[in-house]
Amino acid sequence: MASLFYLGIILVLGAFMEWLSPKLRIPKVVGYLILGLVIGPEFLGIITNEFVEDSHIITELSLSIIALLVGATIKFSELKKHAKEVVYITLFQSFGTFLIVVLGISLVTLTMEFTLQQSLFIAFLLGAIATATDTAAPLAIVQELKSKNEFTSTFLSIIAFDDAISLIFFTLVITFSSTFFTQSSFDWLSVFSSVSIVVLSILVGLVAGFVNILLEKLFYNHKGMETISTLGLIFIVYSLSEYWHLEPLLGSMVMGVVMVNLSKQFDIVEEEIDNHLVEIIFMLFFILSAMHLDISALNSLPLIIVGYIGFRVLGKVMGSYIGASLAKSSDSVKKYMGIALLPQAGVAIGLSLSIQNITTFESIAPMILNVVIATTFVHELIGPFFTRYALLKVK
Repeated sequence: MASLFYLGIILVLGAFMEWLSPKLRIPKVVGYLILGLVIGPEFLGIITNEFVEDSHIITELSLSIIALLVGATIKFSELKKHAKEVVYITLFQSFGTFLIVVLGISLVTLTMEFTLQQSLFIAFLLGAIATATDTAAPLAIVQELKSKNEFTSTFLSIIAFDDAISLIFFTLVITFSSTFFTQSSFDWLSVFSSVSIVVLSILVGLVAGFVNILLEKLFYNHKGMETISTLGLIFIVYSLSEYWHLEPLLGSMVMGVVMVNLSKQFDIVEEEIDNHLVEIIFMLFFILSAMHLDISALNSLPLIIVGYIGFRVLGKVMGSYIGASLAKSSDSVKKYMGIALLPQAGVAIGLSLSIQNITTFESIAPMILNVVIATTFVHELIGPFFTRYALLKVK
């Protein structure tokens, strides 16, 4: 009874915050995070710590759908229109952000009370997370401005790939960490094991994607059944990946890539998910995420928080400029693409939540989550203004 009661409170207050956020001129994501912080254990305590700790099934359900939707943004037919520009900018700003954040955070954490191993864990995990770009806020701004030009088309393609690359980076960091950071000596068997985890995770997603296409043929005239079977497969992929010690986010993302590119009916399923499920899932996800924030711990993290934001901005702006220059893009793309990519939210929080129960990272996982949630407030408050500015300058 208590869990259902708390869930009801979250949904009712979440609906109120969704209505209030536009009136306060703040993104809905920030509104949800503020609400979760206020009603959670850290402040009013309306929602108990026990409920938050037992809400992992909601988090996993949310993460599986978010990962699939990230994969569903990668449409190869769209990429063909400006492939060179998208590939160059995406790769340079992703790798640039990853490297700058890893190097910068390593230097910051080595001056603090962390061991060398902890410093490397923190730096590589935050580097992988930093590459992600929020898709919701930029898309909303594009729709609001009715922006339709070459810059916008390139921009939307890049943010579609950003989260996917972040998932891949994060998966590689997780799977290779035990080999390079926890082994006393180099072990090729461990390297092979790490690579196999990535390969098998992709294979699980591929199989599920093709199975879903077969099910679509069975439920061809029943879009409700198509949506239900798709959701079922998403949850199966995520849970089996966890059970087999694979990477569930990568498997779910690959399933989304297969479906959006090969399925003739996926647009119907995606529309059903968007219309009836996504808003509830995102509301619960962000509100519950904020309840994990430990305010007292933030007092010891200001250098990491400021460093993460600063290094991420530097990586996005410099990487985008270099990539655009090599692709011989227009001056507007060189100048404004980097700042347009600053918003960050769902996938970043999702990745930081996904390591909370991994033994290897138990000493630093709560800190990673605190840093990402704290910086999400900044990225989602300031980032959309830079995106809007960039789109207006190239209109």
